[in-house]
Amino acid sequence: MAPSVREIAERIIENIERVIVGKRPVIELTTVALLCNGHVLFEDVPGVGKTMLARALAASLGCIFRRIQFTPDLLPNDVTGVSVFNQKTQDFEFRPGPAFANVLLADEINRATPRTQSSLLECMGERQISVDGISRPLPRPFLVLATQNPIEFEGTFPLPEAQLDRFLLRLSIGYPEFEDERQILVNLRRRHPIESLEQVVAVEDLLAAQEAIVDVHVDDSIYDYILQLVRATRSHPDVALGASPRGSLALFKAAQALAAVRGRDYVVPDDVKYLGVYALAHRVIARPESQLRGRTGAEIVREILESTPVPVASARR
Repeated sequence: MAPSVREIAERIIENIERVIVGKRPVIELTTVALLCNGHVLFEDVPGVGKTMLARALAASLGCIFRRIQFTPDLLPNDVTGVSVFNQKTQDFEFRPGPAFANVLLADEINRATPRTQSSLLECMGERQISVDGISRPLPRPFLVLATQNPIEFEGTFPLPEAQLDRFLLRLSIGYPEFEDERQILVNLRRRHPIESLEQVVAVEDLLAAQEAIVDVHVDDSIYDYILQLVRATRSHPDVALGASPRGSLALFKAAQALAAVRGRDYVVPDDVKYLGVYALAHRVIARPESQLRGRTGAEIVREILESTPVPVASARR
């Protein structure tokens, strides 16, 4: 009998927690993104475990992991691959780039030029790469985990709205609590736990779980609640650009996955409210005059979540 979505999620989360201590909510949300075929942008300071989380996730799945260090001199072909002329066969051969992986870590993505950043657009949206007029499918599962430092902006190229919109969730790991950081020191005094991490979920079971997510029940009132939240971002007086329909879909799919991870086959309003900031804040751009007053997308989305009536939905019909 195939394991349930909750069982698969628990295996992944518990395995990653052997490496990433005290950050279960972030690990859970990363697992949610994985289950609904989404991508995650980690916006945080260096050294809090972003790379380790990506490596631990790939190890838990037994998948191909690739890391790309984004720098200003990185070219699109360095990401997607290139066709090279073979003198023996007198023909061009395609050499796949690191994007042909299951878990792709785009480290410090905002340090690359816009041209190179855009090389990920097709990967993230269509799960394929087109080079020399030929489209090549990416392996399944395919997950992009991108990182950027929100503090240091010198020599960076801010991600455009189209790129940000490709990410299902934007997360921040944050500094560990005192006891958690102490446990990290204890864990690392001999060898890194990542070295002993083993696969805990078969790829076939993960793909089946991704298919099962779509069967999670969503009440009509939840549909309306999601649309009310998203449409409120477009009409808010402090907003220059609100969330797109892709934002509505991201919030919808993430709510289904979160419900399944927490052992339910139906979505409740609290699922949507919990995910609101993670799924919508990076899609909202405040007006320049509002930014001068310190208003951010996250703050605006929180305000919308508090002011929008929460529906009383029946669990199942």
